[in-house]
Amino acid sequence: MKSMFWLMLLFPSTLLAQTSFDGTWVVKLDQAELPKKPETYLLQNGVYECPSCVPKIKVNADGKDYPIAGSPYFSTISIRPVGNNAVEITEKQKDKTVYSETDTVSADGNTLVQEMTDSAAPSGKPVVARETFQRAGPSPAGANAISGSWQAENVKVLSENGMTVTYHATAQGLEATNPGGEGYNAKFDGKEYRVHGVPVRCTVSLRRINARTIEETDRHEGVVHYQIRMAVSRDGKSMKVTEIDKERGTKMTYVMEKKSQQD
Repeated sequence: MKSMFWLMLLFPSTLLAQTSFDGTWVVKLDQAELPKKPETYLLQNGVYECPSCVPKIKVNADGKDYPIAGSPYFSTISIRPVGNNAVEITEKQKDKTVYSETDTVSADGNTLVQEMTDSAAPSGKPVVARETFQRAGPSPAGANAISGSWQAENVKVLSENGMTVTYHATAQGLEATNPGGEGYNAKFDGKEYRVHGVPVRCTVSLRRINARTIEETDRHEGVVHYQIRMAVSRDGKSMKVTEIDKERGTKMTYVMEKKSQQD
């Protein structure tokens, strides 16, 4: 679960005293439509595999750090089984732990809960989240109970700093910041602009669809990772976000609500 911040609409500069996009927004996941594509894990004979992960993972499950290629966010991963129904996962960038996760399967074998902590933010404040899955495919005989296919059911981000972003319109674009220290100052011209506060080269570019809707394209190291469409409601109090993960081939939708000054 990585830090979330999205780029909002820039109105023409003659209207920019304040737009409906200005202010602090909070992600609401209670009615989110999560990806339909299941996650797949296998922990058997001392080896852990995740063919649905990006990058794909296959390492010994002995608690040791193993190098992983293909991710700009972490360079090693360790897998430690906890009994026959749980596993602890730790990702590091060099010697720093940037992400940890504990996966636990219920006694009936049908529910998987992932407890996640993302520690990569430059502010040093971790983002804590919990995601629940329902079994979509059987576990092979003799494998750890986490094995099989799992369909995401719901997700809760327990840290406000992982759910909040603030936008300010500028004369030619938009400035965005989040509590984790990430953000950007971009123009609404379709060109790429650097995202600051992230450990890799990330850029955003914008395209306006209409007065209340834009499309954002996010690139990591020059490769498109996400395409996001954001539509603000007529009353300016909420926006619908549709996010397409180009790496995983998945889509999810959720709502952001504008935080009032009294909140």
